[in-house]
Amino acid sequence: MDEDGYLNIVGRIKDMIIRGGENIYPREVEEFLYGHPMIADVQVIGVPSEKYGEEVMAWVKLREGSTISGEELAAWCKGKIASYKIPRHWKCVDGFPMTVTGKIQKFKMRETSIDELGLEKAAGVRTA
Repeated sequence: MDEDGYLNIVGRIKDMIIRGGENIYPREVEEFLYGHPMIADVQVIGVPSEKYGEEVMAWVKLREGSTISGEELAAWCKGKIASYKIPRHWKCVDGFPMTVTGKIQKFKMRETSIDELGLEKAAGVRTA
């Protein structure tokens, strides 16, 4: 709780992405992306955006021997899901940060993404 009595929700409860007033459920986007033949695993997170509050980002683990770019994945999504749900940022990875009990740490993915994409300024903007 801040000095004005407001709460800011973080962590697992904050999994929903709010992009320009639209609610995006990461699981819905992940389920859609699992349909791509080159994707073995995927995690969708929200990263800060000065314009929209948050943007969609996908961390993608490709099937062995597969190579594809984020632009190609975005093109594959076009016309199949709403345009605001298509990830703006893509990152191909070999694995995801996890706890010792095997739960994916999306907050670490977000922190890493903010650093790698240079979104520190946007991360400082307070949203709803």
